Amino acid sequence: MGILNDDAVLIEPGKISGDPTIVTVNCPDESGLGSTLCRIILEFGLSITRADFSTDGRWCYIVFWVTPDISSPRIDWDSLKNRLLSACPSCLGSFYFCLQSNVSKPPSLYLLKFFCRDRKGLLHDVTKVLTELEFTIQRVKVMTTPDGRVLDMFFITDAMDLLHTKQRQTKTCDHLTAVLGEHGVSCELELAGPELESVQRFSSLPPLAADELFGPDGFDNSGSSSNKAVLTVDNQLSPAHTVLQIRCVDQKGLFYDILRTSKDCDVHIAYGRFSSKVKGYRNLELFVRGTDGKKIVDPKHQANFCARLKEEMVCPLRVIIVNRGPDTELLVANPVELSGKGRPRVFYDVTLALKSLGICIFSAEIGRHSTLDRQWEVYRFLLDESREFPLASLRARNQVVDRVTKTLMGW
Repeated sequence: MGILNDDAVLIEPGKISGDPTIVTVNCPDESGLGSTLCRIILEFGLSITRADFSTDGRWCYIVFWVTPDISSPRIDWDSLKNRLLSACPSCLGSFYFCLQSNVSKPPSLYLLKFFCRDRKGLLHDVTKVLTELEFTIQRVKVMTTPDGRVLDMFFITDAMDLLHTKQRQTKTCDHLTAVLGEHGVSCELELAGPELESVQRFSSLPPLAADELFGPDGFDNSGSSSNKAVLTVDNQLSPAHTVLQIRCVDQKGLFYDILRTSKDCDVHIAYGRFSSKVKGYRNLELFVRGTDGKKIVDPKHQANFCARLKEEMVCPLRVIIVNRGPDTELLVANPVELSGKGRPRVFYDVTLALKSLGICIFSAEIGRHSTLDRQWEVYRFLLDESREFPLASLRARNQVVDRVTKTLMGW
């Protein structure tokens, strides 16, 4: 493997307004690289409209056609390029945030704490600032006091790995102060100590809520989902690969969901093509092999992989509303990668959806929940009643679930 240079990642803007930006990655290959690159693209608020993926196991060539989400009109393309370069194998040197040299070292966890007067949309406005600054929210604890003030505690990691510097800390607090305006009271940022290891704790869900989220009814295996994702496995078209043909409903993060699922199932994609959307559907063609480098011929292995892939395409996130004593709680869950990472921008999208509905969040937290076959990231929001959305009403609850789901899925 050679040393990479800036040409390993090329970003070419569209020729006219509205055209997608073309992102090309040409670098040594490693297991799960495609999934990692898709994840970074999602973190920047970009949607992949098309993709071509090719690798011989040693070198890969990937082309993404990307467009900004409506909620993310401003993209720092230079920062995106640096992040993608940092994910490419053999990125030597320290220029790209030294991320490659720290692969095995978990990022430092920081506690951002601020106290302010509450207002509608506050939580999303703060989340937007943190997202634009390239922070990853690992956990959040929001508490509202009886006098209408709120204490927010965000446990964050820095994709740039610069939060230990005074300049980065000052910039963060300045951006938050600008958003909070006259509502702000105080803002503190510090390195989280070992006593805060509970950030990775598992969320204690009520049994009924856990059954609804993760039970057999959580994923629709009935005929109503069969038209959303159709998978065909063929071992005759290619002499060296199993060909997987997919037709499914388009949604935000679709290519990421397919690549992360393939990685977690130890299925290696040698070539893949992600076609443009047609009438709300996508067509994909993947040439894949097992860990032994051969075709996937075992019927059980085929069935298990296709079932897992279909589940992740049809229902990558679970959204429900339940009663929590006298209060109403919104629960959102997504599967965690085997690497331990949750889905990007979930907290951002949920708070955006609730802000658009004019619903205030009384408290919020992020935790983990374990089922027999996987681990889940669980987002819990206690919602405030309002005249527009009396949450005792089934119709209002369905509206909330529908809006949150559509925002998360990009519909």
